[in-house]
Amino acid sequence: MGGALAAALTRAGAEVTLAAGREGAAIPASAADVVLLAVPDAAIAETAARVGAGPLVGHLSGATGLRSLAPHEAFGLHPLLTVTGPEARFDGASAAIAGSTPRALRVARDLAAALGLRAFEVAEEDRAAYHAAASVASNFLVVVEGLAEELAGTAGVSRDALAPLVRAAVENWVRSGASAALTGPVARGDEATVERQRAAVAERLPDRLPLFDALVAATRELAARSAGGARSDPGQDRRAGRDVGSTPRGTSSRADRTGRDGAPA
Repeated sequence: MGGALAAALTRAGAEVTLAAGREGAAIPASAADVVLLAVPDAAIAETAARVGAGPLVGHLSGATGLRSLAPHEAFGLHPLLTVTGPEARFDGASAAIAGSTPRALRVARDLAAALGLRAFEVAEEDRAAYHAAASVASNFLVVVEGLAEELAGTAGVSRDALAPLVRAAVENWVRSGASAALTGPVARGDEATVERQRAAVAERLPDRLPLFDALVAATRELAARSAGGARSDPGQDRRAGRDVGSTPRGTSSRADRTGRDGAPA
């Protein structure tokens, strides 16, 4: 992230100096107006303590608060995107910002603007929840798609075949929100299909069955909220074959390759 930010700020006309601070060594900051720490969360406080007095000091963490930068006048800038290399573009993405003073907050906002980021403030007490949301939206999504990839592989279906479905689901969510975007057998109450899917997971990827069950339970809850109904009762859950860690009764069958609408649970 540090190298990509430095490159982007340089392209925007800022004067940037990269400093790779050795552990325990002081970080020279006498000529800097702003020092931005691109270090792991666990190293923020220790690194900030090695910065000399004078400049504003910021970090790039989404979860860590500004107290870790004390006693400096501090700010946070967390670009809400995945950066994979120094040529990453920040234009159009969002960024969570915070500042210990109005001046520090203004600096965070100005840096975001220089990078083409849309800034929004996140309060100190909200940072962990905000960062958890970011992890769910990005990291956990990849885990779910990993399960889909594994299951598809057992049927001889490539990841590329699932890609348009994933893109459409995300685009529908962006446009309409989770409740309106939900489709598939759980949403339409097709318990027989859900049971066949579960049997296939139990047969082919038994170690993934708890994850599948948890996803079906969460999908059912969202569908109930979307319909304005109450959560499903435990008896209905069992009838749908959703007891976590259990195996379906009878002989496992191959899961339907697609549902009626082609969408997964």
